Amino acid sequence: MDKDNSLIVFQDKAIRRVWHQNQWFFSVIDIVEVLTDSTNPRNYWSMLKKRELDFGVQLSTFCVQLKLSSSDGKMYETDCANTKSIFRLIQSIPSRKAEPFKLWLAQVGYERVLEIENPEIAQERMKEIYVQKGYSKSWIDKRLRGIAVRQDLTDEWKSRGIQSQDDFSILTADICKATFDMTPLEYKKLKGLTKENLRDHMGDLELIFTMLGEASTAELERVKDPKTFIEHQNLSRDGGKVAKNARLELESKTKRSVISQENYLDQPEKEKRKRLLEQEK
Repeated sequence: MDKDNSLIVFQDKAIRRVWHQNQWFFSVIDIVEVLTDSTNPRNYWSMLKKRELDFGVQLSTFCVQLKLSSSDGKMYETDCANTKSIFRLIQSIPSRKAEPFKLWLAQVGYERVLEIENPEIAQERMKEIYVQKGYSKSWIDKRLRGIAVRQDLTDEWKSRGIQSQDDFSILTADICKATFDMTPLEYKKLKGLTKENLRDHMGDLELIFTMLGEASTAELERVKDPKTFIEHQNLSRDGGKVAKNARLELESKTKRSVISQENYLDQPEKEKRKRLLEQEK
């Protein structure tokens, strides 16, 4: 599942989710936070499990441990539950927000069924989300194309035995480092980002060279058919170098760096694009 599909919003609260065994599994901690407004949802969840256990109910049996991205950008095993189990857990949480949340979960499940039947619906929904966040059509087109390129690359990795998120992260970092001379974490630091998605804060050219590095790596995977992880790493670096050479060539012609400290935290991309165009006139 692409990272951009791993979050969904309910009443301005982000809820982490993962597509597992052909259904959505949601972070229980995030749902507890939404339904209780607790300042320490992890502790609330722990106390809730203890309270229910006193009545002979083991809430943990409704959950599975799945890896989700944390605020530090790393993946951790987290209590997750599917829609059916979430409905059961909600019964143990005294909250006036429960009924709207149940309706929201039902809608999420229905939308996913529609997206499976017609993937174009998912793409249109993603476009709407980016429009609402203040991105321009030009940027959105590149971002969505980048997601498709990324999916193609991960499919190549998976077909050759790469499965763990840690391995995906290592190989992605290799491509980024070779392309931009920075790892994703270093790139985020340059842009002043913490838990935000790096690619959602890239400009047009940054997105394009990211795509080139990943598309080049996918093509090398198909041609070279690597068997070991070290071989995958070498090809990832080679794919990134293709993008780096193109980036340096462009920079030598324009006398401008492709890499930017710009982000879209304080000003939406569409407004920032308009401001930059006016400055260039």
